Amino acid sequence: MQQDNLLGIIGGLGPMATAYFLELTVKMTAAERDQDHLRAVLMEAPEIPDRTAHILDRNQPSPLPALTAYAKKLEALGCGCIAIPCITSHYFFPELAETISIPLLNIVKETARHLKENGVRSAGVMATTGTVRTELFQRALEQEGVDCVLPDEEHQAMVMRVIYDDVKAGRPVEPEVFGEAASHLRQRGAECLILGCTELSLANRERPLGPGCLDALEVLARAAVLACGKPLRPAYGRLITQ
Repeated sequence: MQQDNLLGIIGGLGPMATAYFLELTVKMTAAERDQDHLRAVLMEAPEIPDRTAHILDRNQPSPLPALTAYAKKLEALGCGCIAIPCITSHYFFPELAETISIPLLNIVKETARHLKENGVRSAGVMATTGTVRTELFQRALEQEGVDCVLPDEEHQAMVMRVIYDDVKAGRPVEPEVFGEAASHLRQRGAECLILGCTELSLANRERPLGPGCLDALEVLARAAVLACGKPLRPAYGRLITQ
């Protein structure tokens, strides 16, 4: 039996981002005691093949079979909806959604909607090359009438360096690299920056980029709290940094 207030999480993509996602759901819930927080079932699955590697080279293993298997397990356990704290995995969203009968929270669409609701006209995307190549944010932003700004090849490589060489490797974030990639997008006309990779959420926590940023992982956590019927703390009504 499905329980609408039980959240299913496919985690480990990467592990630290999943831990931060759980922390965010706790912080965002207007709770006064333990019992007021949302209930969740976490499937920590770091063995799922790298999403970007498969998107860029189809000879690499696909993560879809493993994602599907975990989604079905969560549905069988009675979860009312599922969150995946990994943005690049949303490339497989349509096929994955067809395999289960419960909602999948869509971090990309929720992020684009939040930008529109807050009057943002142009957004710069900081994400994996896999996410950029598959145009996940480009299409979602276009549907909401928000202009999309992308980095050039040199600065996209900087973003990937922060994601893979720093955060995923467990090394300190290089502030000059992170900051240069962000400044490049602002110079190209981005009114707001989307932290469009959950590893960048961790980078921003360590080295904040300042005003005019929207952390997609925060958007997903907010959506999870609301989807599970929990009250949201007022401070998290608007997530774009001031």
